[in-house]
Amino acid sequence: MIVEVTRDVLAQLHEEARRAAPEECCGLLLGHGGTITQARPAANIATDRRIHFEIDPVALLAAHKAERAGGPRLIGYYHSHPVGPCVPSATDQEHSTGDSRIWAIIAQSEVAFWHDKANGFEALPCRVVEPNVAQGVPEN
Repeated sequence: MIVEVTRDVLAQLHEEARRAAPEECCGLLLGHGGTITQARPAANIATDRRIHFEIDPVALLAAHKAERAGGPRLIGYYHSHPVGPCVPSATDQEHSTGDSRIWAIIAQSEVAFWHDKANGFEALPCRVVEPNVAQGVPEN
């Protein structure tokens, strides 16, 4: 499995992490097919946002409702690690649900993608695509 993500989404993830530091940012990864075309920020409602994240359930429910109405598919989630590498932390591992969604973790100048599988996280390679290609529009 290879994750496809637009350049715009990668730039937004870096910007969200920069803006939230020293706290963790978090949000939703949306798209069509297997391509991430949107990053939707969500409030981090964790008690200690410097070392944890918890996506606002209102944002999560809204994304599910929009998907059922024909909107973009909820592909996964993102959050930042203001201190440390872009690998799932022990806390991330504890919160793994095995729902097959993709997690993006932003740390320093990197974004890494992870597949939340029944037996933990698996690193995923990433292919950057242009927004018009991701949306099925031919390039000129």
